[in-house]
Amino acid sequence: MSWIYLFIAGIFEIVWAVALKYADGFSNWFYSAVTIIGMVASVYFLAVAMRTIPLGTAYAIWTGIGCIGAFIAGILLFGEAFTVSRTVFASLIAIGIIGLKFSAS
Repeated sequence: MSWIYLFIAGIFEIVWAVALKYADGFSNWFYSAVTIIGMVASVYFLAVAMRTIPLGTAYAIWTGIGCIGAFIAGILLFGEAFTVSRTVFASLIAIGIIGLKFSAS
């Protein structure tokens, strides 16, 4: 169940990152609220997951999910560059996440 909580924490990490972009420097109250709620939820689910998942593994996977999700959201929602080099390096992060998951004790 801890891995599910960690995945949920990663999803909320993506949510708050995207909402932060839409918040426009916290000038949009709705997206500012979504950002704060997403941050709190993300850290809460990370804390719950860390009851049984080691710190280094949980934190790396949590940030990795957020990183890959924000990368994809940037391309899809904000028209950020979709290049071979960016995709290769994002893929390396994804490979690291998978590796940590399967090597966790």
